[in-house]
Amino acid sequence: MDSPNDRIARPWGGRTAYGAGGTWPTRVDTHLAEGVTAADVERWVQSASVLHSNGDAMDIAVRDGRIVGVRGRAADRVNRGRLGPKDLFGWQANHAADRLRSPMVREGGRLVECDWDTAMGRVVERSRELLSAHGPGAIGFYTSGQLFLEEYYTLAVLARAGIGTNHLDGNTRLCTSTAAEALKESFGCDGQPGSYTDVDHADTLALFGHNMAETQPVLWMRVLDRLEGEDPPRLLCVDPRPTVVARRADVHLAPRPGTNVALLNALLHEVVRSDRIDHDFVESHTVGFEELRKRVAECTPAWAADICDVPAAAIGRAAELLGGAERLLSTVLQGVYQSHQATAAAVQVNNLHLIRGMLGRPGCGVLQMNGQPTAQNTRETGADGDLPGFRNWQNDQHVADLARVWNVDPSAVPHYAPPTPAMQIFRYAEQGSVRMLWISGTNPAVSLPELARIRDVLGRESLFTVVQDLFLTETAQLADVVLPAATWGEKTGTFTNADRTVHLSEKAVEPPGASRPDLDIFLDYARRMDFRDRDDGPLIKWSTPEEAFEAWKRCSAGRPCDYTGLTYERLRGGTGIQWPCNEDAPDGTERLYTEGIDWAHPDVCESYGKDLVTGASVEVVEYRSLNPDGKAVVKAAEYLPPHEDTSEEYPLQLTTGRTLYHFHTRTKTGRVPQLNAAAPEVWAELSPAEAAALDLREGDLARITTARGSLQARVRVTDIRDGLVFVPFHYGYWDTPGGHGPASPDEGRAANETTVTDWDPASKQPLFKTAAARVERVARGDGTPAPAPTNTASAPAVPDGVPATAGGPRAHATEERS
Repeated sequence: MDSPNDRIARPWGGRTAYGAGGTWPTRVDTHLAEGVTAADVERWVQSASVLHSNGDAMDIAVRDGRIVGVRGRAADRVNRGRLGPKDLFGWQANHAADRLRSPMVREGGRLVECDWDTAMGRVVERSRELLSAHGPGAIGFYTSGQLFLEEYYTLAVLARAGIGTNHLDGNTRLCTSTAAEALKESFGCDGQPGSYTDVDHADTLALFGHNMAETQPVLWMRVLDRLEGEDPPRLLCVDPRPTVVARRADVHLAPRPGTNVALLNALLHEVVRSDRIDHDFVESHTVGFEELRKRVAECTPAWAADICDVPAAAIGRAAELLGGAERLLSTVLQGVYQSHQATAAAVQVNNLHLIRGMLGRPGCGVLQMNGQPTAQNTRETGADGDLPGFRNWQNDQHVADLARVWNVDPSAVPHYAPPTPAMQIFRYAEQGSVRMLWISGTNPAVSLPELARIRDVLGRESLFTVVQDLFLTETAQLADVVLPAATWGEKTGTFTNADRTVHLSEKAVEPPGASRPDLDIFLDYARRMDFRDRDDGPLIKWSTPEEAFEAWKRCSAGRPCDYTGLTYERLRGGTGIQWPCNEDAPDGTERLYTEGIDWAHPDVCESYGKDLVTGASVEVVEYRSLNPDGKAVVKAAEYLPPHEDTSEEYPLQLTTGRTLYHFHTRTKTGRVPQLNAAAPEVWAELSPAEAAALDLREGDLARITTARGSLQARVRVTDIRDGLVFVPFHYGYWDTPGGHGPASPDEGRAANETTVTDWDPASKQPLFKTAAARVERVARGDGTPAPAPTNTASAPAVPDGVPATAGGPRAHATEERS
């Protein structure tokens, strides 16, 4: 029998039930290396989670200059001391034997170690050559959602005002760009309206395409504790897989991928039909309701049932939950975001809250969730498709204000067109106009769609590729220069989670070898390039993380994401603090829009919006005509079918996603024994009916093929909806991190060998959830089950003969309740 302390077998730990309106009890989770006790720890260093977007606060245990464990921080508002499996065990990746320790450059087709002067000299030389011969548009930057705020802001300044390029984006484009776009469409500005504390007060929770139990396990712990307490909330789950959330839901809707807009329009139809509308709120704080009413008038549950393949009666029950709620909290994630109508669907969730007046009160909020720990920071600082401080690239006054902060001429800030999204940057590289691409903290050779194309682009002689990372990833193998970076626990900085909570992460240990913090690398580049402001002084005037934070505060002043009331000292020792934090809100801001809509006025909004079908930017004249007073926009959307549908050749829909035990391309988690053992290899999920039709059994080796490519995976038979095959996207070209690739492309294991180069028109987020595929057996299994966890959404339909996922003694953690 598994130990109750095995946090691989029991990833959400024990329950601390509490009732509606109560305070979530504390529970401090701790895991220390084998043989280490609390008495052996020399010091505890403040930090927070770097392997998901929840922002779980923790302390790092240090002994003899090494990290030897972690414990949750009881005082923190986000997790009240709790940690998930990736929190508890992920720190071990810092000590992996194959960490990069020296820069590398390509010589004679091979990467060889060198010193920093040699590596940076090549980067600077190539940068200057391209600027002279082709201009700033020849250089692009592609960053992460895992660096620190200070690093993103420095990158944004050097890229936009130093180089002058519009080609700067993050891998947050793959996971959170729809969240940002949907918030801008509805509220004129980014920034989550809700707060995690809304879980404490809500009487109804609606999770749209959000497998919270696996993507934000500590937030799910909070929900579980509410479900176990008095007056538990009702739960709606929209997900095609039988997730842990779905199993606890009062209503579970499992629509065909790509049909979310049809489903949401039907839910809106029922809410409007039954007049579950806050008419005073709609009249006072919104525009566009009549257009929505007309759009959804014919979108009955019966109409949606035919499109979504969901019973009309179930849609009606879901609408009754939403319409009957007095305190509704909705969350949204990749099941909505990674589709052809991503923004349109996410906006309809916002519409539910706007027409019901479910904003700005305890238990009433929307969380358009993020996928990465610092995704919010890329958006705030302008390291993705925005200008820093949520400024509007179409507003000349905003551009002038940013130029003032940076002490440059407004013409030095690129604003001739929208900032270039990641998929377009790679297309420019493919076409040859982007000739240098600097990739920091991400692994696009596994994470982007249609990997054969991406490998071809990155491997071209015409593209000078710089990769800044911890390990020699699949992407780094293709680079011209590799820069070894320090990581979490080895540097200091801040990061902001999905409910706007800012945490400070302090340096606990030295990085290995010659590796450097990302901030130091960017500062070194800026110094070598000799970027100057309009007074011929250094463009970037800071040299430490805290100085960078203070510079960012000046940039954020007066903007929605105002940090001016925060300091490193205020963030030490207690809880994280939510922005905006300033003179008007010295202790931070729990919820936005408590007294109406603040940032939608044409003069201050971050965006005038986009056409949800074409993605074309709305012009200021049109926006001002629609919304002169700066109210929230209730924006209707017509359902459009997926771009790629099933056919005789490709009869199944393919969808991709995550598992609880891994993060992104397993660069870190694949090197952690407890996490890797829980999900060591790729698998493919099919329903019993689909498996039987294809003569496939649990553990058989199958090939999944689309028009782009194929992969091989062991079959897990689950209660997933018929017509669908699910593959986790974490597994790359190599058999194991640092290992070898497959013998042939047909034997690959990366889900993104098969996904399509296509994106949502408004957010430009790629489509990982909808592709047409076929599945065929390659080999009959030997009776060994698929390497998929049994306690998550990948639980087998028939558990007999499938050993339960467990971690054993090395996965033990303590849980201390106050």
